Amino acid sequence: MNREIYQEPLVGRYTSLEMQKIFSEQSKFQTWRRCWIALAEAQHELGLDKIVTAEMIEQLKKYEKEINFDVAAQKEKEIRHDVMAHVFAYGKQCPLAEPIIHLGATSQFVGCNADLILQRNAMKLIKKAVVNVISNLSAFCKTHRAQQTLGYTHYQPAQPTTVGKRHTLYIQDLLMDLDYIENLEKQLKARGAKGTVGTQATFIELFKGDHEKVRQLDRLVAEKLGFDDVFDVTGQTYTRKLDMKTSETLSGIAASAHKFAVDLRLLSNLKVQEEPFAKNQVGSSAMAYKRNPMRSERMTGLARKLMGLPANFAATFANQWFERTLDDSAIRRMDIPQAFLLADAILKLYLNITSGMVVFPKQIERHLKIELPFMSTEKILMECVEKGESRQEMHEIIKTHSVEAGRVVKEDGKENDLLERLGNNPRVPFTTLELEAMVGSGLEFVGRAAEQTDEFLTEVVEPRLKMYEDLLGDIDSELKV
Repeated sequence: MNREIYQEPLVGRYTSLEMQKIFSEQSKFQTWRRCWIALAEAQHELGLDKIVTAEMIEQLKKYEKEINFDVAAQKEKEIRHDVMAHVFAYGKQCPLAEPIIHLGATSQFVGCNADLILQRNAMKLIKKAVVNVISNLSAFCKTHRAQQTLGYTHYQPAQPTTVGKRHTLYIQDLLMDLDYIENLEKQLKARGAKGTVGTQATFIELFKGDHEKVRQLDRLVAEKLGFDDVFDVTGQTYTRKLDMKTSETLSGIAASAHKFAVDLRLLSNLKVQEEPFAKNQVGSSAMAYKRNPMRSERMTGLARKLMGLPANFAATFANQWFERTLDDSAIRRMDIPQAFLLADAILKLYLNITSGMVVFPKQIERHLKIELPFMSTEKILMECVEKGESRQEMHEIIKTHSVEAGRVVKEDGKENDLLERLGNNPRVPFTTLELEAMVGSGLEFVGRAAEQTDEFLTEVVEPRLKMYEDLLGDIDSELKV
């Protein structure tokens, strides 16, 4: 590593080797060569075999993976055009095939088709990671399906729920993200062989006006590049609307992860649930006791970055004048790899965290104990009415004691003594012990949380995961730092 120049943290610190390789120069330019080979093969098979010979194609295939980067870099300095520099470099290795490399094509033949191939490969990794996070969360939900915990609205104590039920909400978000990925997969097609402004004019010349052959060329190239379909019409490029939708899909995953990570940070502060904490991990340079939720914090930061990228893609799409303008080039070189690398880094963290989260039942019990008397006031009110007391009078008594008990908890730091206060009030027809028995553990206040968790996992999550059994497991979630 050259430590005297800037290094991209996404590569150095956060992302998987697999994703890094997809957007490497080797991968990019090898894919360009794959596109040129596909074009030559299709031209040969459709009748241009006198111009594009089998020997030429064999030579192209021989050097598909052996990129002469130095030759291409030197040529690009001279002519300031990356595609033609690589045509030149490839031709130097393949002198027999040199005359037919890029025959009838425009720069975006390799640029767009290669981008689409790389994005397709990258999205497969993202999809696999999403499926595995869902699997991790599903196992966690099953384990903690009935573990009662305090629920919050406005980050204020509301009613109890269960730890498992709460985490079904994160799964539901990710299932929606999975839906968007699957929808995007249907829209991901090859650009094909469309020519300079999308009219295929040069290919019509090559095939002597045979429109059907040119149509076949377009689809055959797409097929050779591994696509089932091809964009029906394009300008010089495939529509940048697809990039916009891709970024929105990845940004959606980031938002789901952000929601989870912030919630976990809040739970960590309450000391009821934490992310994994490594044996030798340091929480703070000054405060040795600290167990900072640094993975969740990192996830939040990376997600924030990714959630901001769709605006760039929308602006790029909206500014493509007529058949094409070049202001998409520089920004896409950065933003497309970054979007996928960010999603990869976020999901790597999500996988890591959900594979070892820790729940603290005693601390959960403590929080519930403080709040349950307040939550049980409606039940107490109804029981008092059943004993023949006036609802309005009992409501006023319970309200007065609740306010005072709350004041004591907040201002004096004492235990919640609401039940004792009510039990000592001669107008309330229950003793303190009877009220405590009435409140119990509070399990009746969680409603169908455990049952909802079971139903959701059985009826929704497990059938979906079964569809992706081949994607489960065999995924690296170890963090570099």
